[in-house]
Amino acid sequence: MPSVAFYTLGCKVNFYDTEAIWQLFKNEGYEQVDFEQTADVYLINTCTVTNTGDKKSRQIIRRAVRRNPDAIVAVTGCYAQTSPAEILDIPGVDLVIGTQDRENIMPFIKQIQHERKPINAVHNIMKTREFEELDVPDFADRTRAFLKIQEGCNNFCTFCIIPWSRGLSRSRDPESVIKQARSLVQAGFKEIVLTGIHTGGYGDDLDHYRLADLLWDLDKIEGLERIRISSIEASQIDEKMLDVLKNSSKMSRHFHIPLQAGSDEVLKRMRRKYTIAEFEEKIRLIREFMPEVAITTDIIVGFPGETDVLFQQGFEAMKRIGFSEMHVFPYSKRTGTPAARMEDQVDEEVKNARVHNLIDLSEQMQLAYAEKFVGQVLSVIPERDDKGLCGEGKLMGYSDNYLQILFDGPEELRGQVCLVQLTKAGVNTCEGQLVRVLEGMPELVVQ
Repeated sequence: MPSVAFYTLGCKVNFYDTEAIWQLFKNEGYEQVDFEQTADVYLINTCTVTNTGDKKSRQIIRRAVRRNPDAIVAVTGCYAQTSPAEILDIPGVDLVIGTQDRENIMPFIKQIQHERKPINAVHNIMKTREFEELDVPDFADRTRAFLKIQEGCNNFCTFCIIPWSRGLSRSRDPESVIKQARSLVQAGFKEIVLTGIHTGGYGDDLDHYRLADLLWDLDKIEGLERIRISSIEASQIDEKMLDVLKNSSKMSRHFHIPLQAGSDEVLKRMRRKYTIAEFEEKIRLIREFMPEVAITTDIIVGFPGETDVLFQQGFEAMKRIGFSEMHVFPYSKRTGTPAARMEDQVDEEVKNARVHNLIDLSEQMQLAYAEKFVGQVLSVIPERDDKGLCGEGKLMGYSDNYLQILFDGPEELRGQVCLVQLTKAGVNTCEGQLVRVLEGMPELVVQ
């Protein structure tokens, strides 16, 4: 039986894509082995969001070549898309395929087996207008299924290389999304996380069909308990979206809305298309339509031109908005982006001090958000605990408003919707007590 080993770098979308590529190998009779073992084919799914992403990708490619010089080494993902020649220069690489045409991966592998000539299958992503259909029928953790509905981005923020590695925004056909969602529910999933590179841009390239329309269509699927959006821009939450938040019982009370910077001046330099005031107003509306919603965000610290005064302004804005968690990243120069060429680059030590300040703020906000729910009963779907992190007789899962809760309960409740009373708030993990289990009756969920 031929074997394949995968290594995935980067974001959740990459992990989704790797799962989809594994299905193609599985259909051809391959077995999957660990990357540290000897395999017939190694496939590395690369990341290029930072210069370090490129470097790490190259290290992993070389590791595969060393492990089995006779193996076919295939490289895909964002770094493969932007720098195919650089990758083909690494001795031992047989196939470079970018962020599209991956449904052809098996014919390419067969061709290499016969001819043993390296293939560069990358072409201009900017000309691609079709969403690449790759399905993932199953996921290891069995409680949350990811469903990719969108690819690419039209924003061209000054710090970001992604439009060049993923192309422009394109949406998956609505019928195909619904069909895939139905089969995930049949496979036992209660929660679906809609994902993409710029997920909220779903429908920008479709006629009279937007993300809100898709959410209503998903809302009708029987057996689906929870719909979550992996990330959405504040500007994409329009009146139609607010209506879904208010009236769909399946929408999670959690949104990940990237702010990136807390001052208008820095936002402008980043080419983000909103002001702090607009962002705050949108968050206020979301909270009005969906009280107690969890709002998490991404922040880039130390962007070129961010002075102490601007940082402080941003700090105050974040405090005012009151996120339930912030993902904080120090700005990292990405060759080929306008921001890498900007003057006023911020000193590394200054960046690190600011990162620590914001992480402290994030932890205070996380705790303050969780404390509001002490004594409340929340719906939690316990996840599989492959690494044994929970401990004997304990279950852990996310509530619909994205609090991670640990509670006592039997193994067979994994993947079921449980009502859990939150007894103790924590920064990353809260504690709770099982009240009862719901048998697929969303109307019983205690609000």
